[in-house]
Amino acid sequence: MTDNIILIGMPGAGKSTVGVVLAKVLGYDFIDSDLLIQAETGKRLFEIINAEGIDGFLEIENRVNSRIQAYHTVIATGGSAVYGSEAMEYLKSIGTVVYIQASYKILEKRLGNLLKRGVAIRHGNTLKDLYNERVPLYEKYADITVNEDDKGIREVVETIEQMLED
Repeated sequence: MTDNIILIGMPGAGKSTVGVVLAKVLGYDFIDSDLLIQAETGKRLFEIINAEGIDGFLEIENRVNSRIQAYHTVIATGGSAVYGSEAMEYLKSIGTVVYIQASYKILEKRLGNLLKRGVAIRHGNTLKDLYNERVPLYEKYADITVNEDDKGIREVVETIEQMLED
């Protein structure tokens, strides 16, 4: 088993939900990096994006994620964490990166207003654009990929647990 487990994937893939359950099952701590960003800035994600722009937000996210100090912790990252190469290299060095993969069709169903959610999406881009842009980055950084399309939370957690043991 690894020191830390870092969850990456699209917004709406279930990283935070799976992360909490996985942490309980493994007896690990749990960190949601979006909450760390909010705590450090005193603003909600969409407020940071509105004030700093996408690039400013990504800079803050990269900085915060590069400084996470954790041991035996499940870390759920924001969907845009993969844009921060320094942070991703750091996170890979302190744990196993698990890509929670969800199909575009499922994400489209789950996600409401992307702007209210604090999703780092450039003006004029669609969810499909975002999906196509990010999937190669998730695949690049993933040590393990778990497709959750036809699985419930428990099944996803069991699959991750099994893959970590192998």
